[in-house]
Amino acid sequence: MFAIGEVYHRETRPRAATPEQSIYNRRAWLYVATARLKEDAPSLEVVDTLREIEPEAWNALAAGHPFLRHEFLHALHETGCACEATGWSPRYITLWQDAALVGAMPLYEKTHSYGEYVFDWAWADAYHRYGLAYYPKLLAAIPFSPVAGPRLLARDSATRGLLVRAALQLARDVSSLHVLLPGENEARELEAAGMMLRRAVQFHWENRGYASFEQFLGDLSSAKRKKIRQERRRVQEAGVRLRRLVGDEIRDEHWSFFTRCYNGTYLAHHSTPYLNLAFFRRLGEALPEHVLMVLVELDGKPIASALNIFSQQVLYGRYWGSVAQIPMLHFETCYYQAIEFCIERGIRVFEGGAQGEHKLARGFMPTQTWSAHWLRHPQFSDAVEKFLARESSGIERYVDELNERSPFRSES
Repeated sequence: MFAIGEVYHRETRPRAATPEQSIYNRRAWLYVATARLKEDAPSLEVVDTLREIEPEAWNALAAGHPFLRHEFLHALHETGCACEATGWSPRYITLWQDAALVGAMPLYEKTHSYGEYVFDWAWADAYHRYGLAYYPKLLAAIPFSPVAGPRLLARDSATRGLLVRAALQLARDVSSLHVLLPGENEARELEAAGMMLRRAVQFHWENRGYASFEQFLGDLSSAKRKKIRQERRRVQEAGVRLRRLVGDEIRDEHWSFFTRCYNGTYLAHHSTPYLNLAFFRRLGEALPEHVLMVLVELDGKPIASALNIFSQQVLYGRYWGSVAQIPMLHFETCYYQAIEFCIERGIRVFEGGAQGEHKLARGFMPTQTWSAHWLRHPQFSDAVEKFLARESSGIERYVDELNERSPFRSES
């Protein structure tokens, strides 16, 4: 048996001859054999697939979070969306005790920074300019999904501590370790383990026990209430029909059309889509109880759609696309239909995704999010720490300014 501090490293190809090549081509494959601190402590393994892990055991640690479920993550890997070929090589840390899974950390070896939504391109560029390799790096995150939630899947702080120690030890063979969008309490645990914290802002809608969409509008200022009603009326006057489909109501032709919309959105922004039809089909089959699709039809033909993932407590707005141009259709399809769904189901929070100050006027308030970072190079680590201190002060001022522009009536 090996101690957690003992990490085994194997290169699958020669290191690149130049710093430029090393940044993009060097691949470090990390292995930790079965490890123990003492006889009754959990054993640790790093796995590159979830195929051999029982979904029930994994999901018991996922705390009801749909993006952390075995079915969601395994679908990303099996359909070729998050895999070695796309620069997302799974290096999942798992902890076992008496043959039972007691802890896990979704960890990836990354050869780029695409699909992360917490941007570190400037850090990579600085490494590159000084002839150092920023990639590969280690990343604990949900691929292509800027949603907050646990990243240390365990029931107690001691097990979470073992997961962090193992991740930091693995990171000594690459440039850095990054944990994106953990909850604040977990972020503080990562900070106590020696990682630097970074703040950002998302916009979330809160269900204050509304009985109807009109009751929600009643909490807004007169100007904001009037604007939303005008936007909804313009969509209605366009003659479209909107349907909210859940679970088995979403048929294969709906997935095909949605994928067309999804691809079109990325292509319109000169980007490459991260996900594919095989993944969306797999998602609908494996997690139907967590999927909401808003379908827009005109003259009996689909023209737009939006996909949301939800749990009993939170709805996550994710993807959207349209093959026709109708004013205000985006707001109706992505925001107002989802808000109505939350009110109907008693869902507490609607996370609207990354960025977007335009959401503020529609009842989404700023919420601080967190990430944690560790860089092996001491000089770069010091420089990033100073940058994060300045950035954090700016984020606090930004949130204060946003709150001063609240769309809600002062009495509400």
